[in-house]
Amino acid sequence: MTQFASATPALAAALLTDPFYQAITVDQGVDTSGRLALLCKYFEYSLQEADRAGRCVFHEDPTLGAAAWLLPRAPDLEAAEARAKTEFLARLLGPKGWDNYRRIIDFMSAQSERLVPAEAWYLTIVGIDPGAQGRGSGAKLLAPTLAEAEAAGIYTFLETFSPRNLTFYERLGFVRVADFLEPTTQSRYFIMGCRPKTVTRAGTASR
Repeated sequence: MTQFASATPALAAALLTDPFYQAITVDQGVDTSGRLALLCKYFEYSLQEADRAGRCVFHEDPTLGAAAWLLPRAPDLEAAEARAKTEFLARLLGPKGWDNYRRIIDFMSAQSERLVPAEAWYLTIVGIDPGAQGRGSGAKLLAPTLAEAEAAGIYTFLETFSPRNLTFYERLGFVRVADFLEPTTQSRYFIMGCRPKTVTRAGTASR
């Protein structure tokens, strides 16, 4: 089993109740095992995408969690990745889940594009197995990429539907940029950003 596959059960268990993941697994109904299995496939693809086009960081024990970052990509690579992901998710998700995914992503992307610098690094997924939470593992997962972005003078951002995670991210240097009611899930989510303290030779790296 690859590291990607090893980490997916922890991510699925940690994020199952998130409104976004509930919405995209809606075709599984009350079948929790079916939702978890679908999310494992979703997360395996997402971790591989981050490994190709960003940063994929695993817990020292990959079965306990991982973090996935997406970085700006050349337009041709962005288009190719988008086509491949669309094809994959259209097959993976049921019709309601796929429609929910597209509507949620369209809404959230429109908000972040207005508020986040184009060169920002995006923390798209982070999760620690529920049984291993509360031991600093999440912060350790994020520290290497946050340090790399800081050294390069790059703005980083994330989106979260979980108010209880705000304090955790604030301790890592993120601040609340905005919050919105997402219409498909009817849930409020937060955009958080971390402005670098460093300055690049070309000037400041963020607005």
